[in-house]
Amino acid sequence: MTYYSKLHPWCIIRSLPDMRSLIIARFRRRSDAEAHLRILKANTPNVPYSIIFDTTPETSDSTVKPGMN
Repeated sequence: MTYYSKLHPWCIIRSLPDMRSLIIARFRRRSDAEAHLRILKANTPNVPYSIIFDTTPETSDSTVKPGMN
């Protein structure tokens, strides 16, 4: 997760076929995401959008170091 992503955890996502999703925009505050979502739904009412709080965990280095076996 990038530093920008950590600072902007609220996401608007668009649901795509085959259980995929696309992050449309990221926000620091939920109220900002809700305001942007209202604009998106007004302009494209047939497209499914939703708001999520992205809590993607940090990736850890789980490799075994040489000599530590």
